[in-house]
Amino acid sequence: MIDAGNSPLTTDLYQLTMLAGYHAQGMEGEAVFEFFVRELPPNRNFYLAAGLEQLLDYLENLRFGEAELEWARHSGRFPPEFIDYLGTLRFTGQVHALPEGTVCFPNEPLVRITAPLPQAQLIESRLINLIHFQTLIASKAARCVLAAPGKLLVDFGLRRAHGAEAGLLAARANYLAGFHGSSNVLAEPAFGIPVFGTMAHSFIEAHDRESDAFLHFAHAQPDNVVLLIDTYDTERAARRVVEIAPRLAAEGIHIKGVRIDSGDLAEHARKVRAILDAGGLRDTTLFASGNLDERRIHDVLAQGAPIDGFGIGTRLDTSADAPYLDCAYKLMCYAGRPRRKRSEGKATWPGAKQVWRRYDGQGRFAGDTVTLAEERAEGQPLLGEVMRHGRRLHPPEDLATIRERVAEQLAALPDPLRGLDDAPPYPVTIAPSLKALASRLDQEEH
Repeated sequence: MIDAGNSPLTTDLYQLTMLAGYHAQGMEGEAVFEFFVRELPPNRNFYLAAGLEQLLDYLENLRFGEAELEWARHSGRFPPEFIDYLGTLRFTGQVHALPEGTVCFPNEPLVRITAPLPQAQLIESRLINLIHFQTLIASKAARCVLAAPGKLLVDFGLRRAHGAEAGLLAARANYLAGFHGSSNVLAEPAFGIPVFGTMAHSFIEAHDRESDAFLHFAHAQPDNVVLLIDTYDTERAARRVVEIAPRLAAEGIHIKGVRIDSGDLAEHARKVRAILDAGGLRDTTLFASGNLDERRIHDVLAQGAPIDGFGIGTRLDTSADAPYLDCAYKLMCYAGRPRRKRSEGKATWPGAKQVWRRYDGQGRFAGDTVTLAEERAEGQPLLGEVMRHGRRLHPPEDLATIRERVAEQLAALPDPLRGLDDAPPYPVTIAPSLKALASRLDQEEH
């Protein structure tokens, strides 16, 4: 069985057909490709770079195993000498990238690949697949973090994610963006992400009495008693929680929280909070879930709802309001010459590039400049070398470090970009040298 996550066959067929063409012509010169976003969708003022760790792991382990080579032999598409070539192919190139968790904007490369042309070409589909997805989800999660400062945020999206890998990588992207954990159990052994979970409505319905369900769950999970109270009547269930609390307390069991999953969350929260407080359960937290996103959370909190945390699922792990980024991975140099695509609406800036970020007196982002890689400009360079000769230059960053970076980056956002509504575009300047190079290439005949 071929492992789809690591297989070089997790690609588009045209990558292999182009490789066969390059191989036939001996086109092994050095190429520079860059991954970037052309423009932001509505309801996004920035995005967060994510997914680099999975990309580097893929590149370090890139190889055609016997199962992949056997498919190539039986496909009838490729000559034997090309299949032999695939058997020896490894990624030997160089990677420059933005650190994961860096806030970025359109026309700024997130990743720059420098490698022999066939290698740089082959990795395109999986590179986009990995970087695009986590960048998309982390950017959505960051909006939730900004909408709910100081609140517990948990990723509930596994069941509606587009497959197992998407659910797992979404948990990672959400966590690095500032979420506190995930309901996805695999996120803990895979990435060390805290996992959270309570009960489903079916647990309540399976019991003849709601109080019995609460008691049975408390005895089964005495250190994590968070009770779902909206199966039948939310406020009545809250009173039942108050009724059983002394009995559980006598057994040394503390009711940690209650969860509301439906209805008018703000109104229910106010009523439930009053019931719990009157019953002596002032330390019992109130957690809400149910078709949430950053806008609904903002609206609920704006009504003064006394909610301590949120579980956010479908709309987060599918980035429902903006389910893709208009991104691309394009050739910028080959065999020592800059290259430029001039397609209408999809033209690229040629040459290997760097991004320089300026800050104002308060430490907020003031503007970025995209230059040729060998140039210098005012500010801080954002892309750094992370791989050389196909090997990482540094150990993988732990998620705690990336989370700290994200918190610093979000704190440095100009105020208009922190809001949920569309703001004036952040200033990204294309250096005069890049414009001049593009103009020169446009005047050349191909």
